[in-house]
Amino acid sequence: LPPVCSTMKFSAVATILAVATSTTGASAFAPAGRFAARPLAAALYSVAVEQSGEAATESFRLNFKGEDGAAISPWHDIPLKGDGGYNMVVEIPKMTKAKMEVATKETNNPIAQDIKKGNLRDYHGPIFWNYGCLPQTWEDPNEEHPELKVFGDDDPIDVVEIGSKALEMGTVTEVKTLGVLAMIDDGELDWKVVAVAVDDPLAKEYNDIDDVPDAVKDGIREWFRWYKTPDDKPLNGFGFDEKFLDAAEAEKVIAETHESWKKLKAGDSEAGKLWLA
Repeated sequence: LPPVCSTMKFSAVATILAVATSTTGASAFAPAGRFAARPLAAALYSVAVEQSGEAATESFRLNFKGEDGAAISPWHDIPLKGDGGYNMVVEIPKMTKAKMEVATKETNNPIAQDIKKGNLRDYHGPIFWNYGCLPQTWEDPNEEHPELKVFGDDDPIDVVEIGSKALEMGTVTEVKTLGVLAMIDDGELDWKVVAVAVDDPLAKEYNDIDDVPDAVKDGIREWFRWYKTPDDKPLNGFGFDEKFLDAAEAEKVIAETHESWKKLKAGDSEAGKLWLA
């Protein structure tokens, strides 16, 4: 796409997303705090986080510790499920731009800012929802999806949390699964689980994907379709006729990625450079 067309479309998507966010009752349009500067108690699962390095630099890391103060991995050591839902590790608070992620190839898997071609990676506009991953899951790059005929993206499964408040990076928040979207990114399967925090007021209204307003679902799909185009990257695609699958299907996808993670940890799958110890 010519740059002008790409910019125009991305702006249009931002307008859709503003409407979608207001539909959910969200009010956090001011950027949330990007980094924790001191140990921080997580939302439900009992962990603490501690910053090392300087914010907005390649040295920044958000390190996780257990109750005894020992280092833990947010990917491998935090359980998939809590008492009331799935444990979501929050990587990117809503209305922020820094592309933060669990560093799957580093010791103890701290949260760090993604780097592409030697530069810290930021979105070209803020993400309108809280974004993170489910621990103890893995999208296996060695396994082809039987229907979509693509392989996993070698990461924990992603979560888009659509609640009304910004969640701080590094918190572990129990979420209710509502549905899932099969994104195809550069030929790889990159599932996006749609969920809401169990303690959010919207959790009483939303029990399945059909309860989520169309404006929110359209906003999520279009944001992820277009977000790479300002960098002259192609549009992302989606499987299953671009439809969101329901909560029951999302549960199956999560269970499959959990089984893939178990095989990875057991040494039954090729780990490559992933940190597993």
